[in-house]
Amino acid sequence: MSWYVLYTKPRTEKRVAEGLEQMGVDVYCPLITEVKQWKDRKKKLKTPLFKSYVFIKLDEKNRNRVFDVPGVVRYLFWLGKPAIVRNEEIEVIQEWLEDDKVEDAKVEHLNEGDKITIKNGAFKDQEAIIRDVGKRKMRLILPKLGFTVEVNTKEVI
Repeated sequence: MSWYVLYTKPRTEKRVAEGLEQMGVDVYCPLITEVKQWKDRKKKLKTPLFKSYVFIKLDEKNRNRVFDVPGVVRYLFWLGKPAIVRNEEIEVIQEWLEDDKVEDAKVEHLNEGDKITIKNGAFKDQEAIIRDVGKRKMRLILPKLGFTVEVNTKEVI
């Protein structure tokens, strides 16, 4: 069985994952905890790491079953075939999300388009391209995974 990537309607990732689990499909929807602030309160929310994407593991002959779940749009394709994610890549994402070790670091002299090598965490020694640099967050393109990841700047270096 292979891991496939499903594209979902915006903000339906968790509902799609629940619906697929009820069907008996092996689903992975990586979640991160974010603090959202409104005028009167702050709240911690679990949000998907990859917006509009869910990973599923099933046999190729059963791939069409997933369209019975509301919110599923299509499979992600790569070179004309459904994109397949290796088990090792899923494990790296899981390890990275489970790693609570955060070190203080300042991001200086980094600009969009710079190539960096990640020095800590589960993505250690992975090359990445900086897409955006913010005060607290940074978006990195991980070419080997084919994804853009948003991370806290102090977790990168």
